[in-house]
Amino acid sequence: MRPDGPPGSPDVDLLSAQRPFAAVLAVAAVGTAAFCYVTGENLPVGLLPQISAGLHSSLSDTGLLVTVYAGVVFLASAPLTHLTHRIPRRLLLSGLLAVFVLGTLGAAAAPSYGWLVAARALTALSQAVYWSVAAVTAAGLFKPTQRARAVAGVFAGSSVGVVLGVPAETWIGQQAGWRIAFVVLAGLGLVSLGAVALLIPTTKPSDSHAAAGSDPDARRYRVIVATTILAVAGFFTAFTFISPFLHRVSGLPQHDIAPVLLFSGITGTLGITAVGTLYNRRPRATTIAPVALLAISLFGLYVFGKTGLAAVIFVALDSVGFGGLAIAMQTGVLVVAPRSTDIASAWYSASFNVGIASGPLFGGLALSTLGLGSTPLIGALLVSAALTVLLLNARHPRQSARIRAPQ
Repeated sequence: MRPDGPPGSPDVDLLSAQRPFAAVLAVAAVGTAAFCYVTGENLPVGLLPQISAGLHSSLSDTGLLVTVYAGVVFLASAPLTHLTHRIPRRLLLSGLLAVFVLGTLGAAAAPSYGWLVAARALTALSQAVYWSVAAVTAAGLFKPTQRARAVAGVFAGSSVGVVLGVPAETWIGQQAGWRIAFVVLAGLGLVSLGAVALLIPTTKPSDSHAAAGSDPDARRYRVIVATTILAVAGFFTAFTFISPFLHRVSGLPQHDIAPVLLFSGITGTLGITAVGTLYNRRPRATTIAPVALLAISLFGLYVFGKTGLAAVIFVALDSVGFGGLAIAMQTGVLVVAPRSTDIASAWYSASFNVGIASGPLFGGLALSTLGLGSTPLIGALLVSAALTVLLLNARHPRQSARIRAPQ
């Protein structure tokens, strides 16, 4: 149906048809929330010594703040999304961000390690639901053929959180104290809350065209979940140990590693942009290409990683592939979700976290048995398994279906 169809038609009722600039700002608000969540999840990593000293906890216990957070997100995603899936988007996202602000302020005020764990767990509960509905909400503001771009807008926020948010908050924490870093993040979350409350329409989730897959297929959905677990696990098998790899294997000095990782994070946005732009025109290619690039770059890092320049190039290509993978898989969920896209996204989010959690385990096993230089090889083999799953599925004739507008 065309955007200039009769009043009450699906496309005319979309925010992008009524107020295009407001729709773009709404996606930016949801993307800013993604920035806040990603930054908050990883904030303790850069401030472990400060938090440990401030709360008189060991470094190992303080490091568990990230592990506990990810575990809560994994366990809570599907059940909490099921309980909240009928709540209008504006109210739900506003409520989630309010919990984020309160939990982050609670972390800033933590008098003890246990208090900080509890505050982080509260924030993680809101993030569990956020990742299940954020992309669906953004996609529902635009025509079905523009879903990939809307999803890319959201994930661009998470990418910037990794590239700029965590380093910036680490610097603030080092200069002014770790508690101030949490306060600043809570302030940004409050700004995002205000923008979401103003810009996201108060509509029932079931009224959105994004509430269900445009081409439901349970088998293809299972393929996305399996591909995500294998590919994400492969990426984190190598990426978890990338700093010591670049120093010990590639021979880069310690002070060069942070700029290399910053550069690779910036290049990751290229994958996000490319897939967001091309997905609807080339769904098969833009689904397979990021996974293939991941496999090639990890194999390249294993073979040529002893040369510093080659290692930098392959790490950057690895990030491009990973950025594209996240957009392609989440957009694919919105296409093939067999039932509710909220629930499908919740399980997709859980599968992503399974990959994140299992990657370091595979990498640690490779490190202890085959050595540090083998971590990219094991990661490449896992990603190759994901690519095999995708290629076998691509032989199915329905794989070529694009996102279709409702008739």
